[in-house]
Amino acid sequence: MQYYIYINGNTIGPMSEHQLFAYEINQNTNISTDGMNWRPLYTYPELMVALRQRGGGIGGSDLATKKLLCGLFAIFLGYLGVQYFILGKTWGGIWTILLSCVTCGLWSIITLIQGILMLCMSEEEFKRKYIENPATMPLF
Repeated sequence: MQYYIYINGNTIGPMSEHQLFAYEINQNTNISTDGMNWRPLYTYPELMVALRQRGGGIGGSDLATKKLLCGLFAIFLGYLGVQYFILGKTWGGIWTILLSCVTCGLWSIITLIQGILMLCMSEEEFKRKYIENPATMPLF
């Protein structure tokens, strides 16, 4: 498969997967297979596998910050699905808002528990359950 990459306002490509990783990219870098329909790299499972094998992706202090933000937002604003929007899982956030409305706010109990668990888990476990997981709305 051939890929295009969008870096610093420039479209570069087409190129192979191997050529793609010659550039400074991360999971949020815009990638396209046709040069027109751009999506973040994390929406391409085959590229995420290659990125992880190369030691890329989110990690270190970025991961700790994201874990802390998601945990706190899940505790205090979980009924709005903010933690899912931070993770880039937009549909999970929308589903959370709908579930909060349908259950008259009782869904916030689930998100409170989710936030506490997020803050208590290791960064590796958080990364596996919430960042690398392709599920739309990972709960626990």
